[in-house]
Amino acid sequence: MLSHPKKVLITGIAGQDGSYLAELLVKKNYKVFGLVRSLKKDFLQNILDLSKNKKITLIKGDLRNQKSIKKAIRIAKPDEIYNLAAQSDEVQSFKLSKETFDVNYRSFGYLVDAAMKFNPEVKIFQAGSSKMFGPTKPPQNEETPFHPISPYGKAKLKAHNEYVLGYRKKYNLFICSGILFSHESPRRSENFITRKIIRSMVKIKLGLLDSFELGNVDIERDWGFAPDYVEAMWKMLQQKIPRDFVIATGSSYSIRDFVNETAKFLELNIAWHGKDKNNRVILQISKKYYSPASAYYALGNITKIKTILGWKPKHTFKRLIQIMAEVDLKIERKNVFK
Repeated sequence: MLSHPKKVLITGIAGQDGSYLAELLVKKNYKVFGLVRSLKKDFLQNILDLSKNKKITLIKGDLRNQKSIKKAIRIAKPDEIYNLAAQSDEVQSFKLSKETFDVNYRSFGYLVDAAMKFNPEVKIFQAGSSKMFGPTKPPQNEETPFHPISPYGKAKLKAHNEYVLGYRKKYNLFICSGILFSHESPRRSENFITRKIIRSMVKIKLGLLDSFELGNVDIERDWGFAPDYVEAMWKMLQQKIPRDFVIATGSSYSIRDFVNETAKFLELNIAWHGKDKNNRVILQISKKYYSPASAYYALGNITKIKTILGWKPKHTFKRLIQIMAEVDLKIERKNVFK
């Protein structure tokens, strides 16, 4: 006798992580429900093709609205919930501190409370963040003390302490946090630095842009590929007991390294001082992009997740950049010949 497919609710399904996770779970025969703020095509760009699949149901609603959350849970009747919705721009979180707190902390509380009341056996994944660590000494693991310095990191930590650790202990709820280090893909929006770098350099390659600006290029980050990370999320909810894990690559590279590797793939010449061989300055460093919130070294220690879940990233730093650049080249070449 065939068992019924598992049902899952994904908040933030239209984003980078949510769309890749939905693709993964459809392949695993889940019935997928996604909470979205809008049903407009522009908003659903990452999941337009996927949304036509009969295994996916999109539910319009606002994560900050308790009625929307209860409605989504009643419709989905989820066995698993992945909370991937967030105000995820750390720099913007200083300007949008109330919105960041509401979405990244308070709304998660609404979701956990409603889900637990509907189904005490539900399994919940919370997208935590390496920004919770702040400027602590790397490499950071699950035992590293948290010292966030941005509203984004502080809201994520409050959600982690109160709802992940607190409800797991108080109610024996299966809830766990993936402490996610930076992870990128062609589905990243252009307000993230990796996509800005690649999109700008692709445009320069094609003669669509003369130059672009960056801030501190010596900041080091642990950068992974988003589809690898959503597999780790899924693995976390398949365990018998809930555990929190750092999800990272265990390697770090500077923004300067990112620029150099992108230039190498695109066969662009970058001169870090003065003009390039074509007498151009295609990259300028501007103090307006410097931010104390991001001026620290991030590097994840993935010993625990490798040992317990058998997970490790499949894609290298170099391959991540190639994948992103190949997609943006395709997009921009279409724009050239329109």
